[in-house]
Amino acid sequence: MKKNRTTHRMAKLFMMLFTILFVVLFGRFFYIQATGEIEGVNLEKWAEKKRTSSYTIDADRGKIVDRNGMTLAYDRPTYSIYAIVDKAYSKDSEEALHVENAEQTAEKLAPVLDMKQQEIVNQIENGKSNNRFQVEFGAKGRYLSQDKKEKIEKMDLAGIKFTEQAKRYYPNGTFASHVLGFAQNKENSETIEGVMGIEKQMEKQLQEEDGGISYQRDKYNMKLLNPEEVIKKPQDGANVQLTLDQKIQTFLEDAMNQVDEEYSPSQMMAVVMDPKTGEVLALSNRPSFNPNNRKGIDNWYNDVIAYPYEPGSTMKIFTLAAAMDAGVYDGDEVYQSGSYQVDGEGRRIYDHNRDGWGAITYDEGIQRSSNVAAAKLLWEKLGPERFAEYYKEFGLTEKTGIDLPGEEAGRLLYNYPIEKITTAFGQGSTVTPIQQMMAATSIANDGKMMKPYVISSVTDPSSGNILEKSEPKVAGEPIDATTAKSVRELLGEVVTGEHGTGKAYQLNGYSVAGKTGTAQIPDSETGGYMTGRENYIFSFLGMAPKEDPELMMYVSVKQPSLEPGELGTDPVSDIFNTVMENSLRYLNIQPDKNKDAINVEANNLQDYVGESASKAASELKEQGADPIVLGNGEKVIKMLPKSGSEFLKSEKIFLLTKGKIQMPDMNGWSMRDALKLASILDLKMEKIGNGFVYKQSVQEGSTITKGSYLVVELKSPNQEDTEGNSSENQNERSMQQSNIDSEE
Repeated sequence: MKKNRTTHRMAKLFMMLFTILFVVLFGRFFYIQATGEIEGVNLEKWAEKKRTSSYTIDADRGKIVDRNGMTLAYDRPTYSIYAIVDKAYSKDSEEALHVENAEQTAEKLAPVLDMKQQEIVNQIENGKSNNRFQVEFGAKGRYLSQDKKEKIEKMDLAGIKFTEQAKRYYPNGTFASHVLGFAQNKENSETIEGVMGIEKQMEKQLQEEDGGISYQRDKYNMKLLNPEEVIKKPQDGANVQLTLDQKIQTFLEDAMNQVDEEYSPSQMMAVVMDPKTGEVLALSNRPSFNPNNRKGIDNWYNDVIAYPYEPGSTMKIFTLAAAMDAGVYDGDEVYQSGSYQVDGEGRRIYDHNRDGWGAITYDEGIQRSSNVAAAKLLWEKLGPERFAEYYKEFGLTEKTGIDLPGEEAGRLLYNYPIEKITTAFGQGSTVTPIQQMMAATSIANDGKMMKPYVISSVTDPSSGNILEKSEPKVAGEPIDATTAKSVRELLGEVVTGEHGTGKAYQLNGYSVAGKTGTAQIPDSETGGYMTGRENYIFSFLGMAPKEDPELMMYVSVKQPSLEPGELGTDPVSDIFNTVMENSLRYLNIQPDKNKDAINVEANNLQDYVGESASKAASELKEQGADPIVLGNGEKVIKMLPKSGSEFLKSEKIFLLTKGKIQMPDMNGWSMRDALKLASILDLKMEKIGNGFVYKQSVQEGSTITKGSYLVVELKSPNQEDTEGNSSENQNERSMQQSNIDSEE
């Protein structure tokens, strides 16, 4: 009996336990059925995710192009190499799909990847011993060019694979580097982001948006009958067109490279502008860098817009203009040169020739770059208050507003009499090169001062529609047209006059108006200025042609290494003369002097689109051009340069037709011509070196298609330009003495 009671109790206990378990499980199932969730996970979404495949469709970051459409920055496909080391990957395959022999693989890869053979062997063996599926090869295995990828693929190495990713590429290398800046891949991401310059300034416009595709599948990865496919189109970034001219920028970069090599200055700044519009056509600094590798970035600042310094005698342009505009300047009036002291008290200032030239006219004083003339014009003719008003109207106290990041403004040091008169000849107060250039547009542009700008437009990459566009903007009118013309006349005498300090800046065929500068450098140790014939910032601000300036340029060279007999003007004039003369001819600006001595033939390029290719080529040859017909079609469908452009004798004109396109022989081509070819055929081009083409990856006669990859190697010609400027200038040489002394 007792045993039965015990049995009944146990039975009841088990029934209660099963009942509780049933209620809990049923409640759980009911909850899941009602809510569709387990531990906060939505089962429907989880199942949908499991049976959905998704793929990314890559978009490209927008291009940066020059005023003529030449590509300055674009996304180039690059590749990362990896090795499959898991033996299981080759299961059920007759051929090995993984790396079997690490030694043989490493021997072939090492020279291409620029790695030691043993490094590659160790990487592969470590991957095998750690049971990894694949291994990578570090920094040297990433961002490989198409050329290297193809070399490795030809080796037919088992287990060697590639992944593709975009990398920002700058086809011209060290070229307007502080303007373009650079963009790079984010850490642990394939997204490219602007870090500096236009790349950073226009990040929002340039940034792309990847697309994607997703669909539902079965367990065999096959699409369902109703896959609910969703496609999101990729959106390429907008293209940014700059006011820079690739050819003028090349003139500038080459000239600065030559001076850098010959004189080893500590700093150089240069900018070329169209004074009628404010468009910046070329801008460069030294030190500079190659944005493709960013090695040796010593200076992250764009000095042309971000380096305020005491400019020296180029400031006399604006002192002269203010006096003329105010009606207080008499060029024939005589004054005593040499030294000057405000009201016979305080510190005395000196001309660079401390003994002076005796009693001379103000016109001669401007030619000779007399500090005394500038000081007397400010203090005695204009008055400090009136001069300060003109100084501000010239925009020298605030930023220009140029559309580049990092601009700084100079500082007007104008409290005491000595500070006021030294401002008249460019000491004490500071300005940037771009501030001086904006102010000088009023001289070149008949009184209208133009705001400088670099960004021309932003366009949609698909439709070509203009999304944003910049227009010339008048920043002020500090002087009238009559004053501007008079200033240009006198500045012309600085270059051509008997006593002018700017004789070294005379151009073949073109008149120049401009002003030299020899700025003293503050010495932080002594509180004064540095001494020695090399410790100056030598500069020149000039415009041409003088009567109606089409181009204006500022150049400064700091602390060049000068041989005995060399002058500070030598490196500056080397840059100015080379760039200005070549640019004026390239732009087909008619020479206004010595016309018989120069034979510059330029023609207007007519529209050949739709015309017979053979006829177009024949006509262009008759006009002295070098036509390059691409394709075997009968009609021209595209041409570069575009119709309406000016072209010079022997310039290459590219005529694109339909049909099979064969690669031309590029030997001896300039970089500009190579870029034109890449542009009209939409090639992905990489250049190695500088100078002229001597080697091309796609051989002459080979068939080439849109989007093909091309590598060109360039080198400088054997015969180097030995032209230099040997003009002597005793005035600049004597600047080794301080211009400001205390009263004795």
